[in-house]
Amino acid sequence: MNANLIIAGVGGQGTVLAAKLVARAAMDAGLAVRTSETIGMAQRGGSVVSYVRIADRPIASPLMAPGAADTLLGFEPGEVVRSLHFLRPGGTVVVNPHTVAPVSAALTRTEYSGLAMIDYLRQCGCRLVVVDGDAICAEIGSGKVLNVALIGAAAAADALGLTLEQIEDALRKSLRPKLVDMNVRALHAGARAAREAAPRAAVEGQP
Repeated sequence: MNANLIIAGVGGQGTVLAAKLVARAAMDAGLAVRTSETIGMAQRGGSVVSYVRIADRPIASPLMAPGAADTLLGFEPGEVVRSLHFLRPGGTVVVNPHTVAPVSAALTRTEYSGLAMIDYLRQCGCRLVVVDGDAICAEIGSGKVLNVALIGAAAAADALGLTLEQIEDALRKSLRPKLVDMNVRALHAGARAAREAAPRAAVEGQP
């Protein structure tokens, strides 16, 4: 097995924790894993990109070249567009369509539209799975489960090379006990959302 994953979001969305959960699930499955992060402004709202490489043999570097990622998991659509050059042709994008506008957009009063970014992604030839992460957070009752919901969506879309059960096991081992139930529910809510989005993803993806 070989899988290259990019996780793109902004500070405060749990990007780094998401990478750690996927990495733990892969290691528990006996696979080799390397991870790394590229972090923009050192503040909440700054750009964060995590790299997760999984293989059945030793991995030389945690970083990956443009066009090498099999899956791009996006917590924020603008960050997905920014990282799109990492995705291989025909790769999978799992994205939350709701934006977190950067400071520059607010200061210049520049329009920052998640719908425009999703439309752009629909034209890129990728397999696109759009999951309303904000709606899942509202359903669960916490804005802090977006990362786990999107991981669940990616697992259900067969975009991680790992099963939902493997991710859930890693989650139970990694989180404090009082947080487990809430995050397990978010994981499965994300998976359901991805399954519901599957027919549309097939239409929007590369022929």
